[in-house]
Amino acid sequence: MNKIILTDCDGVLLNWEYAFDIWMEERGNKRILQDEYDIALRYGIPKAEAKRHIKTFNESAAIGFLPPLRDAMHYVRKLHEEHGYVFRVITSLSVNPYAKKLRNRNLEKLFGTAIDDVICLGCGADKDIALEPYRDSNMFWIEDKEENAELGYAIGLDAILVEHEHNMKNGVVPLMKNWKDIYEYVLMKEEL
Repeated sequence: MNKIILTDCDGVLLNWEYAFDIWMEERGNKRILQDEYDIALRYGIPKAEAKRHIKTFNESAAIGFLPPLRDAMHYVRKLHEEHGYVFRVITSLSVNPYAKKLRNRNLEKLFGTAIDDVICLGCGADKDIALEPYRDSNMFWIEDKEENAELGYAIGLDAILVEHEHNMKNGVVPLMKNWKDIYEYVLMKEEL
């Protein structure tokens, strides 16, 4: 059995949303919609402005200090240390090399040696090209954005969607509340 788990980062391993909300509030932008994925709608700002804020945040020092999402740290380490899994992160963060270094340091600090590689795509980039080498591999693919989870499912990955307010209506990909659920799902699949 393949012991590599493909995973998104923000909203899966790290709590990007929490850190971004604080960063935006420090700049005078108050969140107006709680269950909205689209940043422009969430803050009531034009799309171009929202994209600028996301890019600036993703390339700022703040990106190196994001907290783990929920119980991710405990269960990722458990899957790695007790079951031999490693995690390959595919993230639409930035192609800025300093942003990638900060992301790597943040992940290493929280997850130790569980992360075997970090593939950084451009801010907001599609993940289809990065996932293509894993087509029909049935590897686990953990994501919080429905579109990316469904892409993984469509190309033959065992996709899992991490539950957030913005993706509760999904029906194609299994929806998991936390990493405890993911941990149990991975181990159940391992036994099959």
